[in-house]
Amino acid sequence: MAEDDTARATARILIETESVLFRPDDPFTFTSGKKSPVYVDCRRLISFPEARRELMVMMADLVRNAIGLDQVDVIAGGETAGIPFAAWVAARLDLPMVYIRKEAKGFGRNARIEGVLEDGQRVLLVEDLATDGGSKLSFVEGMREAGALCAHTVVIFHYGIFPDGIKALAAAGVTLHGLANWWDVVACAEEEDYFDKTALAKVRQFLDAPDDWQAEHA
Repeated sequence: MAEDDTARATARILIETESVLFRPDDPFTFTSGKKSPVYVDCRRLISFPEARRELMVMMADLVRNAIGLDQVDVIAGGETAGIPFAAWVAARLDLPMVYIRKEAKGFGRNARIEGVLEDGQRVLLVEDLATDGGSKLSFVEGMREAGALCAHTVVIFHYGIFPDGIKALAAAGVTLHGLANWWDVVACAEEEDYFDKTALAKVRQFLDAPDDWQAEHA
């Protein structure tokens, strides 16, 4: 499947499973405190077998084509949203899997990484989505502290509007790969009349200048 076709198929799945929410007149508040008229809840996807199967086929193809199976020894999922998707990708690619906690659990082995991860193994971090990339850096650092190598992370959805996040990942030696971003979702929504055009226009204002929009709605 061509890259454009993958992005459109992913956008359509996100819209039809109601994993994409547009709320320009009642913005969402992220854990960072920033506000947004749009929100993506990829966790919903685990409840849609056909949709998730199609997404995992596309994600496995992305790994093969953009990274190469000869560059990956282990698939890792980040706590908690990335774990099911990492498991499905690992199964499809017939690769070992681990998952990484946000912090060590504080008892037993006090492990941050669950599963078998050997020194020097090349790990691909699989997550549901990426906003500014901050959580990805934390997971990558945790795996590197355990002696593994991590140069790539793959997500279903990437916001695509926070270039500083991409730069931070790149500076850490990590390339971000995604099936679709907000521009893909908006294009699909406009062309296939999924949402009200007035709401879409307001969302575009945010996507064109997210920092300015947030400053106005602080």
